[in-house]
Amino acid sequence: MIFDDLETLPTTFGNKRKTSAVKRTYRSNMMLNPLNLKHLNRIDNHPADMITLNLEDAIAPSRKKEALHNIALFLSHMEHSNSFIIVRTNPLDEGGAEEITFLNDFGFDAVRVAKVKNQTEIAQALTLLSADKELHISLETKEAFKSLSTLRIDERLTTANLGILDLFTSLGLPQSLVTLNNPTIDYILSKFLVDAKTAGIHPISFMFQEYNNTEMFKAWCEREKMMGFETKACMGPKQVQIANEIFHTNRDEIERALHIKEAFETHSAQGINGFMDEKYGFIDEPIYRDSLLVLNLS
Repeated sequence: MIFDDLETLPTTFGNKRKTSAVKRTYRSNMMLNPLNLKHLNRIDNHPADMITLNLEDAIAPSRKKEALHNIALFLSHMEHSNSFIIVRTNPLDEGGAEEITFLNDFGFDAVRVAKVKNQTEIAQALTLLSADKELHISLETKEAFKSLSTLRIDERLTTANLGILDLFTSLGLPQSLVTLNNPTIDYILSKFLVDAKTAGIHPISFMFQEYNNTEMFKAWCEREKMMGFETKACMGPKQVQIANEIFHTNRDEIERALHIKEAFETHSAQGINGFMDEKYGFIDEPIYRDSLLVLNLS
């Protein structure tokens, strides 16, 4: 916990600054409402690999300044967090620019800008954002969905989060289509994944709103892992636990990758880059490169 007593919070910002997160594999990204002080107080020691402090849709306009102040207060009194900390701002022309400017001196890892449409907005956000922080975007507009593969104009843009409900509204599609095995959903997920990977952007799949339907959330996670996703947006600890379990690289995958890596490097030292392995069949350089990817993700 950051504060021992939430009833007597300090009235001024502190001078502590969280150390930057060490880049690693992220399985879960939990959305957190900064008006909930009990939840905000636990961001220094939380099982979610990523935590997004949300200033946008879930916060009423009349309380956005309060939420922003809460984020700054807790961040300024926190030295360390087990999670990668992101602040989700409003669209740049709806207060987001001012929020980024205000937050720049506080210790967290990334800003996530809502409803981005084009490279111009990406450039504006990068200009506002301090150099030590990553830029993430919420992909919620048809314009961004169409041009995702071209949006990475700077290496600080690292991550895109699929906002499926807003995207459907932008496309003029009913949200009732967001069901497992729907071909339209499969297309959107596949295009989002491939376009993001093409651009060198990490894709995070959408948040499943039915928090208590853990079986359906698990089914979504399993399908998305099968498609190639590595991270799922989460609503609360139940979903975080499921996402962490499903997107974790299992021991069999790691053992296979280690075996292939060792076998290929042994043969390659002898000038042999393609050979039959008794355990896993034919191994060549593409198989070897995939083993390195698995080990890196683990």
